[in-house]
Amino acid sequence: MSVSTLSIFGREFGAEVTKSRRMPEFAIPTLVLPVVFYGLFGILLAKNATAAPYLLATFGVFAALGPSLFGFGIGIATEREEGTLALKSVSPMPVLVYPLAKLAMTVLFVAIVLAMIYALGVIAGGVSFTPAQWAGLLTVHLVSVLPFSLMGLFLGYTVKAQGAIAFANILFFPLAVLGGLWMPIFIFPTFMQVIAQALPSFHLAQLALMAGGIIPAEGMWIHVAAAAAWTVVLAILVAWAVRRQAD
Repeated sequence: MSVSTLSIFGREFGAEVTKSRRMPEFAIPTLVLPVVFYGLFGILLAKNATAAPYLLATFGVFAALGPSLFGFGIGIATEREEGTLALKSVSPMPVLVYPLAKLAMTVLFVAIVLAMIYALGVIAGGVSFTPAQWAGLLTVHLVSVLPFSLMGLFLGYTVKAQGAIAFANILFFPLAVLGGLWMPIFIFPTFMQVIAQALPSFHLAQLALMAGGIIPAEGMWIHVAAAAAWTVVLAILVAWAVRRQAD
């Protein structure tokens, strides 16, 4: 990026922060829901000492899901419907600045949620990881923003605002539940476990569990390849959707 482009990006990112601050009805549930769910399932209702670290790993992936699908997808769909995207397309702003600013805003939101979940796990759940394991968990959790944001971006560029809300909800619950983000998938029937293995959330959750040393790292590269494949496919779909919007 040139200096001028960085300056434009900074202003666009600042606008996104201001916009989110003025919409607490979106920001507060996005920040609070994963923390409350983790406190409920990982600590208050936990049946053994392994629940808190296990669910910290999977709820970290869940923390990336909501802001990416709802903030990214519905936000872009709304602004596209209002004509904001059309206005930006005729401005001198570089085309990638808009989605990158939204992505940076999503990463910021996710980082705040992760900090709260990590703190709750350590203070109330007695969670303890080595520095390397914490670093691995944080990496997987933040990287999870990318495929989920691409999914949201595709929705934002292809369907109207109301449709984006419906589709985001349709995607949200299967990705969270069948992906094993709320509870281990081994408690599900066999056919549901098979479906889970086709979802990016499942592979990201497995990588988080491996990063935390909670499950063996056997087959790690299969999960890496699956998550990467999802990311590449979604990036191709987004590129097509953006070109379609430009036409």
